[in-house]
Amino acid sequence: MTHTLLALLQAGAYAEPVAARYDAATMGMFLLIIVIGIAGYVVQARLQSVFKKYSKVPFPGGLTGAEVAEKMLRDNNIHNVKVTHVNGHLTDHFNPQTMTVNLSDAVYASNSVAAAAVAAHECGHAVQHARGYAPLALRSQLVPVVQFASSAATWVIILGLVILATTQNELLCWIGVGMIALSAVFSLVTLPVEYNASNRAMEWLESSRTMQGAQLVQARQALSWAARTYLVAALSAVASVLYYVFLILGRRD
Repeated sequence: MTHTLLALLQAGAYAEPVAARYDAATMGMFLLIIVIGIAGYVVQARLQSVFKKYSKVPFPGGLTGAEVAEKMLRDNNIHNVKVTHVNGHLTDHFNPQTMTVNLSDAVYASNSVAAAAVAAHECGHAVQHARGYAPLALRSQLVPVVQFASSAATWVIILGLVILATTQNELLCWIGVGMIALSAVFSLVTLPVEYNASNRAMEWLESSRTMQGAQLVQARQALSWAARTYLVAALSAVASVLYYVFLILGRRD
């Protein structure tokens, strides 16, 4: 509903001829958004394929995802984090508020290479928290702000477009863009957090000899594809901000 209203208001704000409305920059932004959308679909599909493939490869040590997580936490001298089970597929996450590593159905009780990699990655976040990793602390602080901004941004821009179409006042539109930009900042901050957690996971898996040889390569591949989903999300968030910037600047012209 909100997207429909936004599209109508955009059409109303652009009463000029089609050639004036869709200049090269605007069309370029549409093309970029489409390309990023396709890339996101491809990366997500590949991640699902890789995870499914390596979920069938037995972990040599026979440890379940939960046992791998507990072992990594102990090896890093972390004793205040509990490993728990959550429902869903690839819903694994570390919660610094409850100090829990939450593992999904396909990870918690599975003794596959994929499960071990994902469990170690989530414990990588627990290690970040214990070591005071700055990007993780910043991301945690941004969560409540981004949740509010992302839910209100669309309505702020809708109202801003109404005002822009009648009074030429851009202020509220730029406030809405700023709120959307917060989501982009959050996505960008997430990138080093996720890549660093994967690096910590791989370093521990190798140094502790929990995983070796071909299985180590497979785990690295699974985590690499998982990280790419965050990269695509960050690019999409930045493209969204640029789209609205061009939209407002185009209306000014």
